[in-house]
Amino acid sequence: MGMQEWLAIGLLIGFFVLLIAGVPVGITLATAGFVFGFMGFGETLFHLLPARIYGVVANYQWLAIPLFVFMGVMLEKSRLAEDLLDVIGHLAGGLRGGMALGIIGVGVLMGATTGIVGATVITLGLLTLPTLLRRGYDPAISCGAICASGTLGQIIPPSLVLILLSDIMQLSVGTLFAAAVMPGLMLAALYCAWIVLNGILRPESMPPVPKAERDSVSRGELWWRVVRVAVPPLALVCAVLGSIIAGIAAPTEAASMGALGAIGVVALARRLTLDVLRDVMRSTTRISAMVLFILICSQVFSLAFRGLHGESLIEDLFAFLPGGTSAGIWFLMALIFVLGFFLEWIEISYIAVPLFLPIFAKAGVDPVWLAMLITVNLQTSFLTPPFGWALFFLRGVTPPGVTTRHIYTGVLPFVGLQVLGIVLVFAYPAIATWLPKAIGW
Repeated sequence: MGMQEWLAIGLLIGFFVLLIAGVPVGITLATAGFVFGFMGFGETLFHLLPARIYGVVANYQWLAIPLFVFMGVMLEKSRLAEDLLDVIGHLAGGLRGGMALGIIGVGVLMGATTGIVGATVITLGLLTLPTLLRRGYDPAISCGAICASGTLGQIIPPSLVLILLSDIMQLSVGTLFAAAVMPGLMLAALYCAWIVLNGILRPESMPPVPKAERDSVSRGELWWRVVRVAVPPLALVCAVLGSIIAGIAAPTEAASMGALGAIGVVALARRLTLDVLRDVMRSTTRISAMVLFILICSQVFSLAFRGLHGESLIEDLFAFLPGGTSAGIWFLMALIFVLGFFLEWIEISYIAVPLFLPIFAKAGVDPVWLAMLITVNLQTSFLTPPFGWALFFLRGVTPPGVTTRHIYTGVLPFVGLQVLGIVLVFAYPAIATWLPKAIGW
């Protein structure tokens, strides 16, 4: 190995050391890239940097990020989840685990509207956990269902993961949105199956809504509440996603309509105030600035890594793997899974994926299928301790009596279900590729 390859290894080690030391990820990416790039090339390598950064900030599709974030935060502030959960709990009738199934349903809906894991987990934690515990639910199962449900926002479109992956993998956002619908619903179905099974095996852990309470609400009134609570956000999601997948609007245009529609939905619910608007704008600015800052800093890292022949280093590593392309994919899956214990999805996307992408492109791997494997795998990074963000978010809002142990033991089955999801998408690629092909993407 030459001097440049050793510097590429030093770049990766330096990055992880800074990250473990607690330095913010954007600064870590830029610092490691500048130091090792300068050691390898002096200042010449970074003459390319202004053009790379300009290419990022001038990219029209990034406008979709603040617009989708605005749409999500605005709907979260409307407290629609609170109303929806109550309605689903009543609809489930005498089924054990009905409220937990309601949480998965709300997770799917909030995933399709907010796409922000922190917002979904905190909202569900604050609104539903006290109710579930009051109704006699096991704290571990309740915490697991809330955390897993909250992570669905990262795969059910429109999600920031898919928008960033479309840039990293040079794929159409619409294609990835279409491809993610089936894997997202498959994960939700696996969660529901697990909850129903739990209700059968351990009925005392998730009792149904008492019959007297269910009977106090007439069927007609209940369905009217379903229409009032569920239809406006669902109509908004269908309009936004439908216009992208059908090719009527670009993601950025659809996102702007989604942001406007979210204001309309909240206004209809009579919850639109100047304070709410101010809160939403502040949250949107903070989240968007974080994502775009990391995006810009990652250009320094990737420029230095490529300049130091890091890609050929990865290719040499793959040459040692027995089993060809399939083994290479599973190696990447294992790497993403392990990184998920320590890093957030944005870091994993910008570190692991670009390193391996050229090799899989050369081997002729379907990029859409690969993107869905990566997306399902990235779900696990939110649930795996010690740095699972969903666990942190929920821990911050749990009522007294719910311990960290409850949260960790509760999420383990759902991590297992996500791994099963990866295996199913690997074994049956059509789960990811059927919808994009069916609509001609």
